[in-house]
Amino acid sequence: MNKDRLICVGVILGAHGVRGEVRLRSFTADPDSIFKYKPLLDETGQQEFALRQKVVMKGYFIASLKGVTDRDHAESLRGLRLFVAREALPPVKRHEYYEADLVGLKAQTEDKKDVGSVIAVHNYGAGTFLEIQPVKGKSFMLPFTDIYVPRVDVAKGHLTVFVPNGWVEEEKPKAKKKKS
Repeated sequence: MNKDRLICVGVILGAHGVRGEVRLRSFTADPDSIFKYKPLLDETGQQEFALRQKVVMKGYFIASLKGVTDRDHAESLRGLRLFVAREALPPVKRHEYYEADLVGLKAQTEDKKDVGSVIAVHNYGAGTFLEIQPVKGKSFMLPFTDIYVPRVDVAKGHLTVFVPNGWVEEEKPKAKKKKS
């Protein structure tokens, strides 16, 4: 299993009750679909988990995991992120992307000048931003909108970006001290 191609689809929030059930948050577009993906894996891709839905709560599920039968074991799984292989996810619609498909894409201008590459995708509530590591200098954030990212070509491994002047902090040579 290629762990670089794993997509996080949920997280265990903690134990529920004394019989080993857990509180589970799904990150899938249709929250119930987390129970359809098999196998669910840890972030290393080595350990598999079998989930069974028990109760739907507001914002999370109560679920059981095969082999987890007591509260202590369930509580030890708090914070465990659950993954599936990228290939197990449904195809995306036009102009939709999985974050994992964007990370690693080369960023280039309209005239094919290399800007850098996408190192992360962030969403803090005000929209999605791509973090781009330029060829030189510190990484910067670029809004993931049609204005700043007019084209994405996952198959070819690049996206076209518009970077306003001054957004990329170029490394400047250190000034030499004057001798008095």
